[in-house]
This record gives sequence, C-alpha cells and structure tokens, in this order.
Amino acid sequence: MKKLIPLLLSAAVSTAVHADINIGLVLSTTGPGASLGIPEQNTVALLPQEIAGQRINYTVLDDATDSTAATRAARKLVSENKVDLLIGSSTVPTSAAVAQVARETNTPQIALAPFAPSGDARHWIFTVAQTNLLMADALVKHMQENGVKTVGYIGYNDVWGEDWHKALEELLPKAGIKLVRNERFNRTDSSVSGQALKIKAANPDAVLIGATGTPAALPHTELRRLGYKGPIYHTHGAANSAFLRIGGKDLEGSILAVGPVVVWDQLPDSHPSKAPGKHYAEAYEAKYGAGSLSPFGAYLYDAMQLVEAAIPSALQGSEAGTVEFRQKLRDALEQSSGVAGSHGVYSLSADDHFGHDQRARALITIKDGQWQLLEAPQ
Repeated sequence: MKKLIPLLLSAAVSTAVHADINIGLVLSTTGPGASLGIPEQNTVALLPQEIAGQRINYTVLDDATDSTAATRAARKLVSENKVDLLIGSSTVPTSAAVAQVARETNTPQIALAPFAPSGDARHWIFTVAQTNLLMADALVKHMQENGVKTVGYIGYNDVWGEDWHKALEELLPKAGIKLVRNERFNRTDSSVSGQALKIKAANPDAVLIGATGTPAALPHTELRRLGYKGPIYHTHGAANSAFLRIGGKDLEGSILAVGPVVVWDQLPDSHPSKAPGKHYAEAYEAKYGAGSLSPFGAYLYDAMQLVEAAIPSALQGSEAGTVEFRQKLRDALEQSSGVAGSHGVYSLSADDHFGHDQRARALITIKDGQWQLLEAPQ
C-alpha cells in the first residue's frame, strides 16, 4: 500500500475571528503524472493566503498517480483535515477517484484534469481543464484544412485515452476523415514499438497521440525512429517543458491544441486570458526559473480564481468548516460567470461544470524546441 505523503502546508497569519477555510489538494507529484503534479504543487506557494478576510490553509497529499492512493488521500483530507474543498487530482483516473469521495461526503471538488462526470454525478464536481472534445475539435479542423484523409490513433489504455478516442469517433466522420488504426499503451510502459509498427503499417496521413506529460513523447519518438514522416498531433495534456525535453528534435512540427497560457506572450492584448496568464507566468518563473512555466500549474491558479470569486458569497450566512458552507461554496462555484483565468473565461452553470468556450484553446506548433502560436483563441 502506498504511503500518503503530506507535501506542503501553507497558511497565512490573519486576525479574522472566524474559522479558517481549509482546502485539500490531491496531486500526482510522483509516478507517471509527476510532470503534471509537480508544477501544480509548486503553484500552491503562489495562491492567496487570505480571501474575504478569512485565512486559507492548504494541505497537499501525493497520490503517486495511483487511483487507490487518490481515494485514500481524499478521505484523509475530509475526515482528518476537515477540508471545505477538494482540488485535484492531476490525471483523469485519479480525479475520478477523488470525485467518488467528494460525492460521498458532499464536499465540492475542482478537478485539474478533464474529468467529465455526467448527470447527477457531477453535482459536487467542477473542472478547470478544457474538455477533450473542445480541444479535439480544433485539431480535427486543422487536419481537415490541411488535406488529412486518414488518421492513426495511439492513446492511453485508460479513461483519458478512451475519451479522446470517443471524441475522434464523433468528429472525424463529420470532417470526412477516416480513423484507420486505434492502438493503446499504459502510462508506465517503456516501449510502444509494437503499437507504433501497426500505426506505421496502416500508413495514415496523420497520427494523433492521446497521452499526457512525458509519456506522450514515447510513441512520437518511436514513430519517427521507424521512419513515419506524416504530421503528428498531440493533446493539451502533453504541453509541458518535460515533454519538450524528452522528445527533443523529433517533436519539431508537432501540432497541439493548448490552453492560452502556454503562449500567453503571443496572444493579442485584447484576449481576456492574456493578463491572468502574464500574472501567473511571471510569478511562477520568478520563483522557479525562466522557462519553468507549465500549463498544469496554471489550472490550479485558475481553480483558485474561481474559489476567490465564490467564497464571499459562500460566507454569507455560513461559516467555514460547516456543512452549510460547503453547500454554499458549491452553489457559488456553479454560478460563476465571466471569471477570466489563464486558460480561458469560466462561466459555469447547472448544466456545465467546465464553463469553457473557444477562447480556452490555442493552436500551436513546436519550432526550434519552443511553442509557437499558429491560431489565436477566438
């Protein structure tokens, strides 16, 4: 059994007489999702320590990118730390595990990965990451505009990989594109040569890799090693510096749909995410070094933008640490409207716990080892 490791406890000194607001974070700071979870953990130091006169306490637990550990961590945060809000986790499977606890305990959760429960299951669950369907739509449009007629897909053998496959099945036929191969691999695999050989043998015009972080570079480099010359597309889950470092020159020319914070300095000044993106990017790189910016840490920044907007309303007639406060916080989050974050503008409702529109995506390529904007979000 994996040991839960408390990574960080951050609190500010406050003169408020009311109970502190406790926020628990379940993050994948080790394991295959570490390139996502570490920048999220780093971002905790940049979060507000007081909101509406209330001190904010943050407790972070590592789930080691393991769903069982994520469940255990969430239960610990609710039962022992008495948190008012759960944030996390870093991947879709671990976010789903946290969501089970959030629903059972009536604790609001903000997932940092595009976990998408449906119907009544989403009541307590909100998500700041863009939906896979929204991002896939941008990639498929690019394929269509560039004459792609056949696509090979290689993705994770889990919820993330399946969700991207479903998005392709929905969007490709409408664009007149055929999916000619569907291959899967595990997040911990050290080789995908068999799957890459099958993709290459199908000879698709383009390949889409449905993976996140550094593991996303593995099928890409293997395809290039085998001599595949066509364009390779990636999901927004791959967009971090570790992915660039691992993939190296093989990644040149890749196409990704990403959150606007990835290329915040290339956005037009009129874009609502430019100012929040600049604020977060400059603060993060001032603390952790030039070039250290990660869109995954920015999801946590955006989550707290929503929380900061919701807390004043939630505190009216209730106090932190109570059932009433958790309910009011959930309700206030659901009524968020026009909250500008680094990844887009959030307008949530009872029917939409993501709250994104097309301003939440930018189409980019990789040139000389750097992100380059192809199409600004509209």
